[in-house]
Amino acid sequence: MNYEVKMDWSRLISNRRLGQEHRHPERHDDRTEFKRDYDRLIFSAPFRRMQNKTQVFPLPGSVFVHNRLTHSLEVASVGMSLGNDVSQLLTSTLNPHPSPLNPQPSTLSEIGQIVATACLAHDMGNPPFGHSGEKAIQTFFTEGKGAYLKEKVSAPFWDDITHFEGNANGFRLLTHQFKGRRPGGFVMTYSTLASIVKYPFSSSVAGKKGKFGFFNSEAAIYQRIATEMGILRADGGETAADGALRYVRHPLVYLVEAADDICYEIMDLEDAHKLKILSYDETAQLLLSFFDEPTQQHLQDRIADEQLTDDNEKIQYLRACVIGKLENECVQAFVSNEEKILAGQFEGALIDHISPLQRDAYKHCTRISKARIYTSKPVLDVELSGYRIMATLMELMIEAIEHPDRYYSRQLIGRVSSQYDIESPDLETRLMAVIDYISGMTDVYALDVYQKICGISLPIV
Repeated sequence: MNYEVKMDWSRLISNRRLGQEHRHPERHDDRTEFKRDYDRLIFSAPFRRMQNKTQVFPLPGSVFVHNRLTHSLEVASVGMSLGNDVSQLLTSTLNPHPSPLNPQPSTLSEIGQIVATACLAHDMGNPPFGHSGEKAIQTFFTEGKGAYLKEKVSAPFWDDITHFEGNANGFRLLTHQFKGRRPGGFVMTYSTLASIVKYPFSSSVAGKKGKFGFFNSEAAIYQRIATEMGILRADGGETAADGALRYVRHPLVYLVEAADDICYEIMDLEDAHKLKILSYDETAQLLLSFFDEPTQQHLQDRIADEQLTDDNEKIQYLRACVIGKLENECVQAFVSNEEKILAGQFEGALIDHISPLQRDAYKHCTRISKARIYTSKPVLDVELSGYRIMATLMELMIEAIEHPDRYYSRQLIGRVSSQYDIESPDLETRLMAVIDYISGMTDVYALDVYQKICGISLPIV
């Protein structure tokens, strides 16, 4: 099929930096601008804080399982592989006979680095305690004591906070100019920023799933990035009467999403095995189901040849084989659908378009995870505790900014970092400052603050 209107790789891969659009990149070493993005994230405090944020299971005790940090590093590794493979295949298609007079297109060679960097950032906006933290923030306004605020704020802002989303919060974290900070936030390249926006539309059109890509406070920033890069409007170029924006995805978002899909599903199985939620036989069979019978036998022979006797090592070997297979499948799905993706006509995730055997195996693993892993007692305990902690913090902090002259309010406000504009005369700014402060906490810090302000623990005891 011939798509008349589609996005252009030469515009989609841009090293222009948010907040420094009119400055030429300063080169002090041989790093590309996209490698600089990667390094900037790795050495940032919000990235380090993910080591104390729950992925699925409680933070490690005697058995080490994934947290947000280790998950993000693994997703970045898979993302680099996906991006590099896609880059090679697209390059060979666009320029099958390279020579000194006909070199390879340079922009495509950066895809792996951009995807890996976006993968590092994809969970940075998640609040403490995973999805229960998101729900606690949302339901404070829809079901809790914050419901009265609907009459005090604008409709777009109400949509944002009642649909609070880690993805949108991540875009804000990277782009918003907090107090005392430079314009442009992390000052990332346009390509990196666009590649993390999984749901490129406003909260007012989030739908039943409640997913969206940017708060209204950052909508103009995304619009500027999208316009510069030629990202297509999903609404035909017309802004809705309510001001809602709708875009199609930047193509590299599909690779970031695929890396995340592969890692969280397969690594959760490994963690569940370590925690004895799933037996060895159950876990091994789930992993082997991604392959046909001859390959299954080959893998089992390899385990015997390598003299792997420890069950954890056997699962690790099978897990690595499955990830490699899914990487190859997603690369083929992307390349096969490149024109459709560039035209904004691709539907679903790459994992939905892989070969039937692997797709069915993945869906079966998803069903098992929902039935056996995500409803297991350790996971539910974290969600219940995390929800209560987050709800209490929201209640006390919102009451403080609503009544800042009270003694207890002043004490609470005094705990908040100066980068958050919590004493602004504007109510919406103060509310967002509270959300910024609480969503940026680690699980451990949120628990510590909760215990202290509730009088459960004292520094001197």
